Amino acid sequence: METTQDTLAQVERVLAADALIGFQHLVRKTPVSRHVGAYVTRIVRATRPDAADAPDFIKNWVRWGAGPRAGQYLILAAKSNALLQGRLNVSCDDVRAYALPVLRHRVLCNFAAASEGIDSDEIVRRLIAAVPEPDYAAGE
Repeated sequence: METTQDTLAQVERVLAADALIGFQHLVRKTPVSRHVGAYVTRIVRATRPDAADAPDFIKNWVRWGAGPRAGQYLILAAKSNALLQGRLNVSCDDVRAYALPVLRHRVLCNFAAASEGIDSDEIVRRLIAAVPEPDYAAGE
C-alpha cells in the first residue's frame, strides 16, 4: 500500500555510472559460440508465420513475428545471464531463460489466437519447446 500513499522514497546509489557502463561493455565483449548464435537465429526466424519452416502453430496464431533486433537483444540477455551466473560461456539454456521476456512483445498474435485464448507468452513457450538446438554432428 505504500505505493499508493504520498510518501517520499529514499533512493541510494548502488552503482556509479562508469561502473554501469563498464558492465555494459563487458556484456558486449562476451563471446558467443556459433552454436548459440545459430540457435537464436532459428528461434527468431521460427516466429515469422511466412517462413517455410515455421511451426504450424506459428502459422496459425501469429500475425507478425520477431525481427533481427529481437535476436540481438536475446543474445545480449543470454550474455548478461551467463555473466551474472559467473560464467564466461553463453549456453542455449541462457537463451531459453530470456526468450520469453525478450520475445513476448515482439510476437503479435492474430485473431485466431485471441479467439482461442492464446497469448504471446504461450506462443513463445511453445516455440522454445519446438525449436531444437543445432546439431553439428548432423552438419547443421
